[in-house]
Amino acid sequence: MRDLFPVLRVLGMLLVMFALAMLVPMSVSWLQHEAIWRVYPLSVATTATVGGVLWLGMNRFRRELQPRHGVILVSLVWVVLPLCASLPLMLALHQLDIPVSFTHAYFEAVSGLTTSGATVLHGLDELPQSINVWRTFLQWLGGMGILILAVAVLPLLGVGGSQLFRAEAAGPIKDTKLTPRMTETAKGLWGVYAVFSIACGLAFWAGGMPPMEALMHMFTTVSLGGLSSHDASFAYFDSPLLEAIALVFMLLASCNFALYFVAMRKGQLQGFWRDPEMRATIGVLLGGGLFGALLLWLKDVYEPLDALRYGVFNVISVATTTGFATVDYLAWPVFLPVMMLLLSGVATSAGSTGGGIKMVRMLILLKQARRELTHLVHPRAVQPVRLGSAVVDNRMIFSVLAFMLVYGATVITLSMLLLLTDLDPVTAFTAILASVHCMGPGLGSVGPAANYAGLTDFQMWVCTLAMLLGRLEILSFMALLTPSFWRR
Repeated sequence: MRDLFPVLRVLGMLLVMFALAMLVPMSVSWLQHEAIWRVYPLSVATTATVGGVLWLGMNRFRRELQPRHGVILVSLVWVVLPLCASLPLMLALHQLDIPVSFTHAYFEAVSGLTTSGATVLHGLDELPQSINVWRTFLQWLGGMGILILAVAVLPLLGVGGSQLFRAEAAGPIKDTKLTPRMTETAKGLWGVYAVFSIACGLAFWAGGMPPMEALMHMFTTVSLGGLSSHDASFAYFDSPLLEAIALVFMLLASCNFALYFVAMRKGQLQGFWRDPEMRATIGVLLGGGLFGALLLWLKDVYEPLDALRYGVFNVISVATTTGFATVDYLAWPVFLPVMMLLLSGVATSAGSTGGGIKMVRMLILLKQARRELTHLVHPRAVQPVRLGSAVVDNRMIFSVLAFMLVYGATVITLSMLLLLTDLDPVTAFTAILASVHCMGPGLGSVGPAANYAGLTDFQMWVCTLAMLLGRLEILSFMALLTPSFWRR
């Protein structure tokens, strides 16, 4: 047990920093003279007190985190932070006489921090602005991973960050250091994130969004989260210009932020199109969007320009795991919504703010499959798996295969749990797929024109677990369940 004290100390630090993040909605509530403003100081005080007790109580256990500590801490953070994030939601909604249980509030908080974009709330347009600011700000914090930010800050407090970075970073290729120190890497990634955020917010404002709307939708666009302050989602604005701006930033955020970081450091863009994952990601997204538009036109769903507008935006929005909607795409030919949901699993890069399996894993799987087919014809052939000019070693290939096996088993198991509750198969399977991909809307009764409020508490907890597993990329969490992990 004493071995976990350093983890609890760092968790305390993170809770104190998270309490500071609550000052954002508190400031909005106070400036707007909202009747619910008092719930925020209470939430800040509660979170800061718990964090402070852990931090100071465990302060004598200061030491560098080991890899095992990093996995435990990341898993703890993604369970504990939503507890704190749900507190202002639950208190504020109860004060407004909106019936909401702890299950609903925790689901909403997990959805925000994991950038899933699933919601259980109705009447978003009538909610106090601070609640929507908090919901969307949670997605911005979760976009690159709260722990990446912590890696940049914690060394100043005496805690090294490399173990946290490895456990939290998205995708299979995350051991390559972009700078000699992980702290500098994390700061650089957040620098890129900040630049995109400022540019996106200003672009939305210039495109006609009111300042607070621009801020909230910036939070959920660059994070590929997709929550909105309106029940109608992005359709509320009915603006081709704003949709085009959102498209640009969704495409940018779906690519590996490390490429932007390296380009800024070296002052050149040559590495962009040399990266096979980036080429594949952009190609699949644009190709999928144009194919969707073509199909909508050929099926006489829309006129050509409307088919291009609605097809490209909604396909790319779902494929990037953002989940903004400008139409109810469940009314489209059934092939398209299914294609969009499947694309949400593969059409973002490792190191991006998106969810899902990640494009690099699919590239490795396809190249490994081609190598196996070659061996069937030429058993003695030596054909390494390459990504660009780099040779992918067998350890990474086995890691990808293991991930895919666990991913498939997780989706099937959780879907079966929902089916046990008599949920219809389409809703059950797509709710789990959308949750594991951190995408939000599924099909059936959790489609873009509905939300997750119709699920029972048990069904919500299953989807909550799916979102957490998807955010942790499954294996990090599964490692906690193996007996060997807990042996010294």
